[in-house]
Amino acid sequence: MAGVGSTLVRISVAGIAILFFVGYKNYRDLSAPGKRPDLDTEAYWGPGDKALYKENKAILPFDISVDPAIITDLKGQLSRPLKLQEPLEGVGFQYGFNSKELRNVVKYWRDTYLNKWSEREEYLKKFEHFQTEIQGLKMHFIHAKPTKTTGKKVLPLLLMHGWPGTVREFYDFIPLLTTPNDKSDYVFEVIAPSLPGYGWSQGSSKTGLGVAQVSVIMRNLMLRLGFQKFVIQGGDWGSLIGSNVASLFPENVLAYHSNMCTNNSPMGSIQLILASVFPSYFLDSQHAHFYKGVGDLFAHILEEMGYAHIQATKPDTVGSALADNPVGLAAYIIEKFSTWTNPAFRNLEDGGLTKRFTYDQLLDNIMIYYVTNSITTSMRLYSESMNKAQLGLNVDSVPIQAKAGCAHFLHELAHTSDKQLANKFPNLIHTTHYTDGGHFPAFELPETLYADFTAFIKKAALV
Repeated sequence: MAGVGSTLVRISVAGIAILFFVGYKNYRDLSAPGKRPDLDTEAYWGPGDKALYKENKAILPFDISVDPAIITDLKGQLSRPLKLQEPLEGVGFQYGFNSKELRNVVKYWRDTYLNKWSEREEYLKKFEHFQTEIQGLKMHFIHAKPTKTTGKKVLPLLLMHGWPGTVREFYDFIPLLTTPNDKSDYVFEVIAPSLPGYGWSQGSSKTGLGVAQVSVIMRNLMLRLGFQKFVIQGGDWGSLIGSNVASLFPENVLAYHSNMCTNNSPMGSIQLILASVFPSYFLDSQHAHFYKGVGDLFAHILEEMGYAHIQATKPDTVGSALADNPVGLAAYIIEKFSTWTNPAFRNLEDGGLTKRFTYDQLLDNIMIYYVTNSITTSMRLYSESMNKAQLGLNVDSVPIQAKAGCAHFLHELAHTSDKQLANKFPNLIHTTHYTDGGHFPAFELPETLYADFTAFIKKAALV
C-alpha cells in the first residue's frame, strides 16, 4: 500500500507540475505583445473599381449649408400628428425614451429650433470645415488653429468622436484647446474629422471598414495635412480608433489620451474576470466604486447594450427604420444622452436631458445625422468592427508605446483599472477619477476634460 501511495503522490505532483507549466505557458503566450498586422494603407473604400479611381488630394473648404427644401420638408414631417403610446404609469426612461418628453422635444424642434435654423446653421459654421479624398472616401474635418502661439508650444491634435455623437460634441472643447491661457504651456492645432459614414464624411461602399481600417484613414488624413507626428484624444469609437492608430503607427503618435481607456486583449479579458474575484489586487479601494464586477457588467450589457447587438448584426434594418424618420431618429439617439450621462436619469420622466445639455445642443447633433442621411452608414461601423475578421487582426494585443493618459468619469459605461490596462498601455503616466460626468465629457464637462488633458500633456513633457 505504501508503494501505491507513493506512486499516487508522484503522479499527483507530476500532474500539478504539468498543470502549472501549461497554465504558465498559456499565461505567457496571452501576455506576450501582439504582432502588428500588415494592413493595406492604400485600401480603396469608394464605389466601383479602384483601377478607375484617381484620388483628388486637394484639401478644399467645405460648405455645410443645408438645402432650405430639406428644412421645409422636415418641418412638415414634424407637424404630422404624433402617434405615440403613453408611457407606463410611474415610468421615466427605464423603457426607453418617455413619449411625454418626446412630445416636448418634437414641439421644441418644430416650433422653436427650426424657426431659428439660420442661427443654428451659422453656429455650426463657427469653425473652418474642409474636405479631402482619402482612399476613395470624401472625408470631412474641422481644422481649428490656435488664436495665438507666442510663448506657447503648439501640438497637432487628432480629436475623434464616437456614436451617437458627431463633431458637434467638440464645439465648446475646441476653443479651450486653441486659445492660450495661463494654465497651460501648450496650445493645439485641432483636426476633428467626421468618422467615415458619419455626418459629412462619406461612408464605405465596400465591406470590411472596421476600427483598424478607419485608423489607417485617420493616420493618412493627418499625413495629408502635413502632420508626421501628432497627439490623439478621443472617447467611444474615437478611443478605440485612436488606440488602433497608436498601436499600428507608433512612429506617428506623440501621446494618447482618452476618456474611455479599454483593454480588449485576451489578457485584458482574463484580468477583468480576476478583478471580480480578487478586487483588492486590481483596484484602488479609493476608486473601487468606479469599477463594475463581472456580474454588474453583465447586467449592464443586458440592459444598455442591446442597440450594439442590433447595429453589429443588422445595421441596415434599423437604419432604414430611422432614415427619413426624424422623430424616431431623435428618440433613438437622444435617449443615449440621458442614460449614458447618468444612469440615475432613467428614473426621471424627462430623462434629465436638460440637466447637462440644452435642446439646441442635442438637436444640433440630430440635425447632422438627419441632413446628411448618415444614420445607417454610422451604425455599420459596429458590424464591421465586431466580427471574426476584425478580431483576428489582434490589434488589441499590440501595446501602445506612446505615453498615455486615462480620465475616468464616474458615469462612463465601464471602467478599466490601471493593472488591467498595463499590458496594453506600458507607458500609462496619467490616471484620474472624477466623481461627476458620463460618456460625453467633451460635450458635458469641456472645462474638466480640458484641464485633465493639458495636465497629461504637461506630464508627457512633449516639445
